[in-house]
Amino acid sequence: MKTGSMFNDVPTKLDAEQVTDLVREGGVCIKRVVSTGHTTGWLDPDDEEWVVVLKGAALLRFEEGDRKLTMWPGDWCYIPTGCRHRVEETSDKEPTVWIAVHFKASETVASDGEAKA
Repeated sequence: MKTGSMFNDVPTKLDAEQVTDLVREGGVCIKRVVSTGHTTGWLDPDDEEWVVVLKGAALLRFEEGDRKLTMWPGDWCYIPTGCRHRVEETSDKEPTVWIAVHFKASETVASDGEAKA
């Protein structure tokens, strides 16, 4: 068993995002990401991704439809395989702490919570 706190040792200023693997098991990887004003280039994931902001704020941009999503603590987003996106902004006033879960999809869950094959 492993335990920890998402808020231990959170740096206040970083040159690059800090990404820490918390769990890597059975095709699932759970990461803690700490951003301090960081952005990314376009990402084109090979895996499904689910992210949640625990602290701070972020702005994601999705290529399809040029859609933007502002995320605050407690907000989550499911990003399917191949959905090009980027982190356009993260808070530079406080660290943004995220959890990112990467996995291969065998089943997707609809927005109403019902499983879809």
